[in-house]
Amino acid sequence: MPQRSISKSVIKRLPVYLRILDNLIRRDVEIISSKELSNESGFTAEQIRKDLAYFGAFGTRGTGYNTMYLREQILKIIGLDKKTSIIVIGAGHLGTALTRYNASKNPYVSVKAVFDIDPALIGGDINGIPIFDYAEIAGIIKEHQIKVALITVPAGAAQEVVDDIVSHGIRAILNFAPVKLRVPSHVHVFNADLTMELQSLIYYSSAEEERLSRLQQDQDTAKPSKTLTLD
Repeated sequence: MPQRSISKSVIKRLPVYLRILDNLIRRDVEIISSKELSNESGFTAEQIRKDLAYFGAFGTRGTGYNTMYLREQILKIIGLDKKTSIIVIGAGHLGTALTRYNASKNPYVSVKAVFDIDPALIGGDINGIPIFDYAEIAGIIKEHQIKVALITVPAGAAQEVVDDIVSHGIRAILNFAPVKLRVPSHVHVFNADLTMELQSLIYYSSAEEERLSRLQQDQDTAKPSKTLTLD
């Protein structure tokens, strides 16, 4: 593993390669070239080779990559060669959906607990995963040596929750609260703002020419009309 700093964009592309490799292996594909990986991922072949070269030489020039071997190496790079224990904070609709998905569809993580402050939810479970009172979080983080947390709490509570869990040893956070979080330099936060993603996506739902024309019309309408003044 290299000691130099690797950019977040490289790290975010690795799971894309992993998903492609998982699909290729299920289809009994043994060798794939960087060009074929490019077709599957949408990233350029040069970018893929550069990303992988940060961590070592995994392919053979003129042949490509062995899918099983490359998958094993990417699992080790990310840290998915063994299951990672995680917690979910917030047992509302989004927290419940994320817990169910990761418990049944994500083979690389183990959801150890869900936390909330709502007495109506505490003591229940999601797919067999218990919902604890948030007040118990420090003990469970220590018991299971948790380093990763998913946060689905309201924006107003997110920073306080993050300050608390970081003090108990959490080092990586996937944040679904629509707020920018302040964390120490050794803690990493990825933000998943579903509302902003949807709003950005809507941009592509209508023709660009139509939008620009409508914008121009609005600007023309807003311009003050010239008034002739006679002295």
